[in-house]
Amino acid sequence: MKRLSWPALLLVLALIAAACGGGDDGTQPTAGPDTTAAGADTTTAPDTTPAPTDTEPPADGIRAAFVYVGPIGDAGWTWAHDQGRLYLEENMPGVETTFLESIPEGPESQRVFEDLAADGWNLIFGTSFGYMDPMLAAAAEYADTIFMHATGFKTADNMGNYFGAAEEGRYLTGLAAGNATESNLIGYVAAFPIPEVLRGINAFTLGVREANPEAQVQVVWTSTWFGPDLERQAAESLLDAGADVIAMHQDSPAPGQAADARGAKWVGYNSDMEQFAPGAWLTAPVWNWGPYYLRTAEQVRDGTWASEAYYGNMADGLVEIAPFGESVPQDVRDLIDQRKQEIIDGTFQIFAGPILDQDGNEVVASGQVASLEELLGTEYLVEGV
Repeated sequence: MKRLSWPALLLVLALIAAACGGGDDGTQPTAGPDTTAAGADTTTAPDTTPAPTDTEPPADGIRAAFVYVGPIGDAGWTWAHDQGRLYLEENMPGVETTFLESIPEGPESQRVFEDLAADGWNLIFGTSFGYMDPMLAAAAEYADTIFMHATGFKTADNMGNYFGAAEEGRYLTGLAAGNATESNLIGYVAAFPIPEVLRGINAFTLGVREANPEAQVQVVWTSTWFGPDLERQAAESLLDAGADVIAMHQDSPAPGQAADARGAKWVGYNSDMEQFAPGAWLTAPVWNWGPYYLRTAEQVRDGTWASEAYYGNMADGLVEIAPFGESVPQDVRDLIDQRKQEIIDGTFQIFAGPILDQDGNEVVASGQVASLEELLGTEYLVEGV
């Protein structure tokens, strides 16, 4: 995550100023934990284990704070991170956690990080790209606090970053979408044209085209991560254009609900959202943040934490796909399961050449595989989009 090309970095900086936090006033779906409370909520996991021995350091003293760019009721990105927080509580006796939701990026977030550090929260997670520089500034002021930033590329002695290969799940869900379409037009509701999102669209399209070489993927940009009204409107415009499957890089189930209302199919994102539109549901790439949050907290507790840029994947369990909807046929499930295992084993490479962009230019040569550095700086859309 630290080695984006300068063109890609400029694209990110130009577009991300409003990203990872913009939204409209649409109704927020609810899922998982109670989402009626705003601001900070602090809980302490019950300590039901025996007293620690000399070889098992106590968890006392670990106070982990989570700063979210959206509401935990989004049913998507923020909800998935909060499930990770709850997993940490359940699996690390004595740890104390707090969360703050819907915190804007920029100067306000820096004040939040600094206030948390000043209040004694010694492990602070920030889950939006736009928190990167504010967190870096806070880390410089509070050298004894560990800061962890999601989706960025900057680090410091007391600040790491973390993200994962959602493109692996994207490819697999593309197989399901390519099989499901009858019109050969698949709609994709996307947030911002930054490398993370472009990379996901490309992986999804490559999966679609393996299953159905005639299918096309049409993208509509919303310029917001969480904006249910805009997401629904974008999905409806794609359905009006003839799409019979809707995919998304968004944080709410609104695109799926639009698809369900029109008898179309749906690939979600971030979490298992089937409950919101079961008739449309195919599957989704999903995040499993809990084990990573637990491992990080244990490292801080044990004094073994070191700053790093972590990029998880399906092999280590950070990225998964959700259960299949009823309409996904068994042969497609079998193919997806096969490809999943090949991705985990390293015997199947999603971005293996030849790969062409929209203009027919070769972006990955035959016999070559795009490197992680190249993928993190993605600036193109592949043939078929």
